[in-house]
Amino acid sequence: MPLMKPRRTVPPVGGRGLACGVAVLLFPWPAVGQTPGLPPSPPPPAPSSRAFSAEEQTNIAVYEAVNRSVVNINTKATVATGLFLMEVPSEGAGSGVVLDRQGHVLTNFHVVEGAREIQVMLYDGSSHAARIVGIDPATDVAVVKVDAPEEILHPVTFGSSADLRVGQRVFAIGNPFGLERTLTTGIISSLNRSLPTRTGRTIKSIIQTDAAINPGNSGGPLVDSGSHLIGMTTAIASRTGQSAGVGFAIPAGTLTRIVPQLIRQGKVVRPDAGIARVYQSDAGLVVAELAPDGPAERAGLRGFKVVRERRRQGPFTVETSRVDRSGADLIVAVAGQAVRTADDFLSAVESRNPGDQVLITVEREGHQLDVPVVLDAEK
Repeated sequence: MPLMKPRRTVPPVGGRGLACGVAVLLFPWPAVGQTPGLPPSPPPPAPSSRAFSAEEQTNIAVYEAVNRSVVNINTKATVATGLFLMEVPSEGAGSGVVLDRQGHVLTNFHVVEGAREIQVMLYDGSSHAARIVGIDPATDVAVVKVDAPEEILHPVTFGSSADLRVGQRVFAIGNPFGLERTLTTGIISSLNRSLPTRTGRTIKSIIQTDAAINPGNSGGPLVDSGSHLIGMTTAIASRTGQSAGVGFAIPAGTLTRIVPQLIRQGKVVRPDAGIARVYQSDAGLVVAELAPDGPAERAGLRGFKVVRERRRQGPFTVETSRVDRSGADLIVAVAGQAVRTADDFLSAVESRNPGDQVLITVEREGHQLDVPVVLDAEK
C-alpha cells in the first residue's frame, strides 16, 4: 500500500471555507403553535454546569492544554511546468508545533519544501511570516521561526516515546483540509514501524495510530493523555489520499535528537563509519568499498581489492584488472548488535555521535574480530 503524505495542495479560501463551497439553508415547517413566517422560538438556555464522563474530561483537558501550541502553516512555492518550464505559484498547507518562546516551530520537511513564502497562523488567529531555520529531509523534519510576541507563543511539552504501549490512547491536533485546530482521538495501533523517505533512508521506531489523520495534519502533534508530545504526524497509508485509520508519527525520541541540531546549525550532522558500499548476504554484510582514508580504512577494515595484472601478448604488454572478493570483511554486528541489512548498520551507527568509538564485529579468514572504529562527521 503506498504511503501518502498528509498534505493539502489547495487550501480553502482564508483557511476557513466550506469544503463544498456552497451553503444550503434549510427552512423547516413551522412547529405546532408557531405562527408561519415568524422565526422559531429560541432554545431553552443551556444548563450552567454539565457532567462530563471521565473520558470526555480527558479529551477536553488535552485539547485545552495543547491547542494553543498548534499552528496552521501555509506556504507558497513556484514549480516548473509545461514545455517552456514556466514558473507558476503553488500553494500548500500543514500543521506545526510551537517549540519555544523564541518562535521556533516544528513541522514536516515536506510541508515547507520549496516554499518561497511561509505564513504561520497562531491560535489567536494572527498570521506571521516565517523563515526556515533547519531541515532534515532524511527524517522529514523541519524547524521554522516566526517573529511573534512571546506572550502569544505557547510551547508544547515534550514527553517520552521510549515507554509507549500498543493500545495506549493518543490524540492528534492539526488542520486537516484547512479546518484549524481539529482534535481526533485513537490508540497506538503498533510501534517500531519503518517508514521509507524520498532520500532512500528509512525512519525507524515510527508510531502507528488509528487516530484520523488527513491532508493538512502533517507536522501536527501526537500527544498522550497527559498532554505530552510523543510524536509528530507525518504520513498516512491510504488508497484515496484520505484517512483509512492507518497513520504514522515520528517519535519524540527522534525529534529530541534532531531538533536541537536543526536550531543550532541548520542541519543534522550524522556520524560516518567510512564504509561506502556493502553487499547483503545471509551471513551479514560484505564490505565492498571503503571511503579513502575514512574511519573504517584507518581502523584496518578490508573491502574488495582491485588486482592489476600484466601479461605479454605478442610484441605488446596487456594490462588487465580484476576484483578480488576473497579478502573482504563480513560485518556481523555493531556494538554487539547483530546486523543483517544496510539499514540495520546505518541505524546502529547513526545512534552515535561523530567522534564516538564503536566496535564493528567482522568475520575474517574464519575468525571473528572486534574492530574499534572512531566515527567521523558525515560530509
